[in-house]
Amino acid sequence: MLSLPLQAGSEVTRETFWLIGPVQKVVFYFLATLTILVFAIGTYQRFARYAAGQPDWFERLDDLPGRVVSAARIVGSNEKQFNRDLVGGLMHAFIMWGFLTLLIATTILFVDMDFYRIVAGESFWVGDFYLSYQFVTDALGLLFVVALGVALWRRYVVRSDRLWGKHTNWEDAFLVWSLFLLGIGGFLLEGLRIVGTAEGSLTAVEPVSFVGTATALGLAGVGMDAGMAQAVYPLAWWSHALLAFLFIAAVPYAKPFHMISSFANVVTRDEKAGARLPGVPADLDATNAESIDDFTWKELLDQDACTKCGRCSAVCPAKASGRPLDPRDVILDLKAYREGIDRDGIGGYGAATEADAYDESTEIIAAGSDSVIDAETMESCMACMACMDACPVEIEHLNSFTRLNRQLVDQGDVRPTIQDMLQNVMMKGNTFGDPPDKRGAWTDDLDFEVADAREEAVEYLWYVGDYPSYDDRNKQVARSLARIFAHADVSVGILYEDEIYDGNDVRRIGEEFLFVEQAGTLVDTFEACDYETIVCTDPHSYNTFLNEYPEVDFEEFADDPMMEFAIEGYWNRDGEVDVYHWTQAIEELVATGALPLEGTELDYTVTYHDPCHLGRFNDEYEAPRELVRATGCELVEMPRNRANSFCCGGGGGGLWMDIEEETKPSEERLREALEDTDAGAAVEKFVVACPMCMTMYEDGRKTGGFEEAIEIVDVAELLVEALEADGATIPASTDADAGVDADATPADD
Repeated sequence: MLSLPLQAGSEVTRETFWLIGPVQKVVFYFLATLTILVFAIGTYQRFARYAAGQPDWFERLDDLPGRVVSAARIVGSNEKQFNRDLVGGLMHAFIMWGFLTLLIATTILFVDMDFYRIVAGESFWVGDFYLSYQFVTDALGLLFVVALGVALWRRYVVRSDRLWGKHTNWEDAFLVWSLFLLGIGGFLLEGLRIVGTAEGSLTAVEPVSFVGTATALGLAGVGMDAGMAQAVYPLAWWSHALLAFLFIAAVPYAKPFHMISSFANVVTRDEKAGARLPGVPADLDATNAESIDDFTWKELLDQDACTKCGRCSAVCPAKASGRPLDPRDVILDLKAYREGIDRDGIGGYGAATEADAYDESTEIIAAGSDSVIDAETMESCMACMACMDACPVEIEHLNSFTRLNRQLVDQGDVRPTIQDMLQNVMMKGNTFGDPPDKRGAWTDDLDFEVADAREEAVEYLWYVGDYPSYDDRNKQVARSLARIFAHADVSVGILYEDEIYDGNDVRRIGEEFLFVEQAGTLVDTFEACDYETIVCTDPHSYNTFLNEYPEVDFEEFADDPMMEFAIEGYWNRDGEVDVYHWTQAIEELVATGALPLEGTELDYTVTYHDPCHLGRFNDEYEAPRELVRATGCELVEMPRNRANSFCCGGGGGGLWMDIEEETKPSEERLREALEDTDAGAAVEKFVVACPMCMTMYEDGRKTGGFEEAIEIVDVAELLVEALEADGATIPASTDADAGVDADATPADD
């Protein structure tokens, strides 16, 4: 084997077990075999535990080759790692690609030494292939070490808040330090070998091994010669090998397992997770979260896929508002609980020190500190999906959160205000508890009739929703939208007293059977009407009609006497009915010329808030913005916009809860609009496209002291003002309260 100065055209290579004798080689292969066995057993135990979980409602292994390819693209590109954190994205990309390169390099050596040389009688690890191998491993190995250095700096020097929490333990240190020492150790071995084999200039030994050569020069600079290098090398080699064996053996038992579980999690992801929640169990005797065995295999996999990176925690509006919710901790609390009760069972692995605090007698969720998760923690969730959007490994937090909320409802552990709201929906069909025959009363202040979709065919079946129907402030928005439809001369009808609550937030609170009852009754009404498209005022309604109603097999509930609806099977399963948010419908009317907005010039500086259910849930960001721009207003973006939008605080039942918090999400958002946008205090109007957002921000404007600083308006109100300013003659409203702040708030209701 040549190991001295490289000659052009020579069979360049190096000795793989330099200074390692035959007995040491036998010990090495024995330890390697033992390591792989420990790794295999641990990995099997992990996946056996997932298999013991409940079946998932969603088919997650269909088109498996396509899923694997898609996951490889997501993971390989590190696309979600760059979201909101460029340095973190680059750091993780270099660590991942450096690790994979070194793993591939080790595999190449294994194949060459233990297979190819035995079969072919020669090595392919020579010449140009060897030179390329050395250069690539040095280059990617250097990036690997540098990135790990950055990781150590961020964790231990900068001490980034999101990297530390109640579940931070030795696993986190073990992962980053062991990888860093493996990277440094590899270059140290390379430098020692170059010093120990050189018979002249060190730079002439392996110029392609530029990091190894630099290391050798450094060692020589501190006085090391060939003899010293040869004496130290075996000790360094065994230290490196033993650390590598320890790391590989520990993978299934500690945090490094995320390298496997995270990829599996991305492969089995649901593209619509969060927008559609897990299927409703038709079995009334089914339990939701009485035991860890109630959780599905995917929910168990979510727990192991968590890397504790804290990205979900950093974007959670509940946590930012001082509520007792940290989405990372909920997932890791469940994992610790599982490991505690599994310690001696089929999944008897794990390293979490928190696990020892739990046993099977511990309630998973209840009011009080004795449970794994306090009820108040889940009450704090706004179901905004920010955690899922930020998660780089596709953990579906809302699926587990929904299971916990269902359990709270089963136990009766819900707030009195929530109980009142649920009772209103059951008795009156709306969250206000107002008479159903008053649902269409908001149209009385219009000087034209809004068609009854139950009696005549219409193009648009307009689902108005609870707040635009009953809340004074949102009635103004409904009337503005009705005037826009009338001005565009499109056929629009509403359901009047036959419209009932859509059930979106009832479902996120955990009251699944009430959701199904509302859905079935409402679908029966839809089926009795003649229309082309459903248009929703509320993004929450839009999301549930578009993504959740089509997933309900109503036939499963046909024998339940509480479910008095006629529909059997699925509704709109194949998307034959178009479902729009009203901004999408109006944008189409503008695009086709049915609603001309050219020449409108409102002289306002405004900012727009992306509703969670329209933006993050359904990727609709441009329709509302196009309409705002069409009014002539100057639109300035808030720093947190589109997918990074900050929730108003009304989702997940927040509209009906009075939660103590340091700063309300709505107050923080208004502060951001006035202080953090490029226009700053020059922003005159805060534009929304959601009735819940309107309610929360009107409340936040008062409690936060912003009443004189900014006005809350809906896109529809801005459009009406623009049309009137442009001289358009649009149908009128006799609404005497237009522009007046509504006094009703969720707490008042």
